[in-house]
Amino acid sequence: MTTTGRPARTARAGLRPLVLLAVLGVVLGVTGAKYLLVGSALSLIPWGLVAALIGYTSPSRARTTTAGASYGFALAFTFMVAGYQGQPPVTHRLLPFALLGLLGAACATLLALAGHAIKTRTGQPAP
Repeated sequence: MTTTGRPARTARAGLRPLVLLAVLGVVLGVTGAKYLLVGSALSLIPWGLVAALIGYTSPSRARTTTAGASYGFALAFTFMVAGYQGQPPVTHRLLPFALLGLLGAACATLLALAGHAIKTRTGQPAP
């Protein structure tokens, strides 16, 4: 049993989508920093669309919040680390990058909540 009263197996299964969304954030963060739309604000468009899609496909508002935050933090933090080319070692920049990651988590959460609101207002059933 976990502290929430659910069996441990169920709690682990509930983390799987969050981990997958974090991995998606890492992949999109590296892609945006190194390969696609490098140095362009246009990279925000696919990132935002993915965040809204996360919210649209989430079964509940609570899951939308955690999923958006997981995706957004991983995306922003990875984008900063992968794109860093400064003189001091990247280890000296991890705290500021983590703070920017929190900003990315907040933005992705808002977009995910917007996607979830669109789904609930249009009366679409949860997937």
